[in-house]
Amino acid sequence: MLAVHDFLKSAQRGAVAIAAALLLAVSAKAQSDPLPSWNDTAPKAAIVAFVEKVTTENSPDFVPEPERIAVFDNDGTLWVEHPMYTQLAFALDRVKAEAAAHPEWKDKQPFKAVLEGDMKALAAAGEKGLVELIMETHADMTHDEFQKVVSEWIATARDPKFNKLYTELVYQPMLELLAYLRANGFKTFIVSGGGIEFVRP
Repeated sequence: MLAVHDFLKSAQRGAVAIAAALLLAVSAKAQSDPLPSWNDTAPKAAIVAFVEKVTTENSPDFVPEPERIAVFDNDGTLWVEHPMYTQLAFALDRVKAEAAAHPEWKDKQPFKAVLEGDMKALAAAGEKGLVELIMETHADMTHDEFQKVVSEWIATARDPKFNKLYTELVYQPMLELLAYLRANGFKTFIVSGGGIEFVRP
């Protein structure tokens, strides 16, 4: 009976050891995968191959670390852009917040459209109307005052489509890509049509 008991305990320890080894192997693979949330696709393989090629010293495609630069767009790449750009959502909220100080806005487009929630009329105002909104809602503040207003807004503003904070609506695969490139000596930059004073906070 003792021999059977010892055998079972030994077998149990062996099973635990095998399970632990498998878990370690899976964990090591996950840790060695620089882009874990990317599907195993051709773009992922191309990115990894490119990074290996430009960071391997004896490669004909080697790029010295000071020259490794990667540039990314912001809207739709690093944070959500639908149903509207985040900076436009900020401008619309600023119109509503500042409306009491500007009674003329209730009769003046594109401000009237914003205050009435008339997105069709707002869209009809076109680029000219958008520029007017941005100018009115982003002006007459110092750099520090504007950063404070943006920081306070971004801390509580929620996207109308997903009902989540804008800071929660980022793309995990792109965050992984940025981290992977930085870990391999790339300087990364964001280039955006959005205002730098808005994007930074």
